[in-house]
Amino acid sequence: MAHVHTFGQVAPAAAGIIHLGATSCYVTDNADLIFIREALTLLIRSLSILISRLSSFAAQYRDLPTLGFTHFQPAQLTTVGKRATLWIQELLWDLRNLKRARDDLGFRGVKGTTGTQGSFLTLFDGDHEKVEKLDQLVTKLSGFEYAYPVTSQTYSRKIDADVLAPLASLGATAHKIATDIRLLANLKEIEEPFESTQIGSSAMAYKRNPMRSERVCSLARHLMVLHQNALMTSSVQWFERTLDDSANRRITLPEAFLTADIVLSTLQNISEGLVVYPKVIARRISQELPFMATENLIMAIVKKGGDRQEAHEKIRVLSHEAGYQVKQLGLENDLLDRVRADPYFEPIKPDLDSLLDPASFIGRAPQQVDTFLKEWVEPALASKELQDAIGASQRVELSV
Repeated sequence: MAHVHTFGQVAPAAAGIIHLGATSCYVTDNADLIFIREALTLLIRSLSILISRLSSFAAQYRDLPTLGFTHFQPAQLTTVGKRATLWIQELLWDLRNLKRARDDLGFRGVKGTTGTQGSFLTLFDGDHEKVEKLDQLVTKLSGFEYAYPVTSQTYSRKIDADVLAPLASLGATAHKIATDIRLLANLKEIEEPFESTQIGSSAMAYKRNPMRSERVCSLARHLMVLHQNALMTSSVQWFERTLDDSANRRITLPEAFLTADIVLSTLQNISEGLVVYPKVIARRISQELPFMATENLIMAIVKKGGDRQEAHEKIRVLSHEAGYQVKQLGLENDLLDRVRADPYFEPIKPDLDSLLDPASFIGRAPQQVDTFLKEWVEPALASKELQDAIGASQRVELSV
């Protein structure tokens, strides 16, 4: 009512009819839907910039072999760029989900106190066509394609849950990406940006804690939880509405969008300063690749006329001996040296270097990166809206 009184003071000729036939939710719910639509647009643009940055990273390192991990245990090789495409693919799904939520968003429109449009029907002397026309006109002038066909005093709070669902899903993606970077930082293979004057630890001066990625994980968990809040609010709206949604929504909706915004900004900052250490990556590969290459060695010796079972036993024994050196004595993996020293493998010794070339163990990873970026990322970012956002973007600076 304070707003109505203020508007009446500055527009006295309209004071007698301001808010006539309307309710507070006629103003606030429609305004919320406008805010939500604009906020989704801002997130869509920010997300497109992040995808663009990570795509450049993936292209740059499309063919750099790196050790793959399953169960966080050494697995077959992949490439640094291919791993980044796994992050990008999930972000593309988030982009799709955010655009769907925005494009599907309707307007509450002109519906009255309990959604029956009764007050407006009275104002128009029972003319149903005029009421419908007013609803359509206000909806169009507010920039929406359609109004929800039926509402109560509010638009359904299920809409809030539908909007926060893709934000929560984005939080899950962000948490996964940031966690991967934290793990890679522990392996010293890839690190997030670290300022020259940044303090990693107040006690341990040498530390380079992945503070940005940790911040993303922290905020992403909060973002994921907020969706549950919207679901609970939706579930307890009695009949045409109760007011126990109001205070909750005033916190939940702004927090969700603000949290998503800083998560995307922080990830963009990380993506713009990722540091890759190829020599560390190569050293870790050299520690594990000899074990992974044993099947190749067996096949090579068989092609030279050897017996598969005999070759398998030879490799098994040498592998266990090398494993003892690594696990029990803390030494380097010397399986290749043991193979070279064994006369049994004399026929394939000239081929050992090529058989153990990391590039021969990455499959189609570089080609997958190229195809993914060309056939999936480029079309997803091709619209003028997103190209303009990417073109006008600047680097994100964070104070840590």
